Amino acid sequence: MVLYESLSRAPGFVFETAAEACSFVVWAVGQFDEFQRIVPTTTSHGQLVDVACTVEGNHVYLNFEFTTGDASGQNMVTLATQAICDDIIERTPVSPKRHYVESNLSGDKKASARAFVSARGKKVTAEAHLSAELIAKHLHTTPQAMEDYWRMSAIGGVLSGTLGIHGHFANGLAALYLATGQDAACVAESAIGVTRFEVTENGDLYASVTLPGIMVGTVGGGTGLPSQKACLELMGLYGTGKSRALAEVCAGLLLAGELSIIAALCSGHFSRAHRKLARQRGGKSGVIEAP
Repeated sequence: MVLYESLSRAPGFVFETAAEACSFVVWAVGQFDEFQRIVPTTTSHGQLVDVACTVEGNHVYLNFEFTTGDASGQNMVTLATQAICDDIIERTPVSPKRHYVESNLSGDKKASARAFVSARGKKVTAEAHLSAELIAKHLHTTPQAMEDYWRMSAIGGVLSGTLGIHGHFANGLAALYLATGQDAACVAESAIGVTRFEVTENGDLYASVTLPGIMVGTVGGGTGLPSQKACLELMGLYGTGKSRALAEVCAGLLLAGELSIIAALCSGHFSRAHRKLARQRGGKSGVIEAP
């Protein structure tokens, strides 16, 4: 399910002093209603839902959060934010020395911790209850073995300082984004999140994934390209009113991928599969090497 959705653009403003920066913030936070009125002049789908201020010395970062309908929305929020910036420069009682439509605070196309406390695109989660019998038959392992591996991999992720804990979200997302006309560069920010495995009281497996930054749309951008449109239509997910469902498909796909890779790792099949399915072969011996 989709838990929350928003897309941010964060302009930056440079002032002479920190005192001027703070005076500007006091004025800006009182202009939210006016900022909201500006957005419909640039888009019929986007809406401004929140604004936050961050002060660093004589720098001010305004983080505007928008909803974007069924579009992924990066261009939409850029144009809306530019219009707001133009209005700010015209009306502000404290003029900045310089300003930029994006200050690199929004997390655009970068993995960031702030996505976990808000959202970047659509925040989604998916869960599954799998019986021990099903896991033994199809994954050739046990719920306890999968939980044991997940626990060690979670600590490994903490020790390595990764953003989120998961096996390989980027693999599934890259394939789906290319197939459905999404911005492939957004895999960098979308492929973060948390996987969790637990053995239930009756010995089955509870599995879930949660991703705070799924950037997808079902209108606009590359979704109208012939092959990509056909892929969306195969799933019944092309056009207006379908973007949340596509985000949920992403979560389901990644949950399946996590179950697969963790089962392969804890059952000893991971390396064997790479040898069997590798694209490169070595010399006359015919030994298959992992790519």
